[in-house]
Amino acid sequence: MNPSDDHHEALDHLFRYLQNTRALALQLGGTDTFDVYSDASFADNTIDRKSSQAYVMKLFGGTIGWRANKQDTVTTSTTEAELLALAQAAKESMFISRLITELGVNLDNRSIIIQCDNAQTIRLINSDVALLQTKLRHVDIHNHWLRQEALANRISVRHTPTTEMIADGLTKALPDQQFQKFVTQVGLVDIKDRIQERRTKELTAEDFVRAEERLDGGGAE
Repeated sequence: MNPSDDHHEALDHLFRYLQNTRALALQLGGTDTFDVYSDASFADNTIDRKSSQAYVMKLFGGTIGWRANKQDTVTTSTTEAELLALAQAAKESMFISRLITELGVNLDNRSIIIQCDNAQTIRLINSDVALLQTKLRHVDIHNHWLRQEALANRISVRHTPTTEMIADGLTKALPDQQFQKFVTQVGLVDIKDRIQERRTKELTAEDFVRAEERLDGGGAE
């Protein structure tokens, strides 16, 4: 397929964004917790009706991992899409948690806290009996696996409002005001002044070295 004017316009928009945000950097620092945010956008792909899913992982208050991708199969409800997204987030975060433990880092939370904004999905995982009714075998398997991990206290799925769901910004395009909030939520800060200050110090140091070299050269003569 040949690119249209709309494609060129979208690419120009992307380049302008990268140019204007080149001084943004992730900032670490905060509580000694490992938090994960999982979200899905149900059937948002208009071509094949597959859902988008994403997760964001935060350690010590700073974002250390994220992913946004399209689900491999078509689901028939928002809850099913959220379950698949949660399963992906749980598996990835369990690997990172083991790595953190191997490095000797002690965290405040023993189980991995995964934030989800879908109350029905959380009820399915935390209920005493399996309540999900689906003809999709792989979704049912993910549901039982998540219930197993929650029962073993390896993960703890908790509700967070959609307005506070960080991963939401990776599943869809956001209006400007919401996008600016998303930038703040993931911990991106403008370090333009710090970069300029560092460059100034480097230039000052270089000038000092050059002055010394000139003095040494003059003394040798």
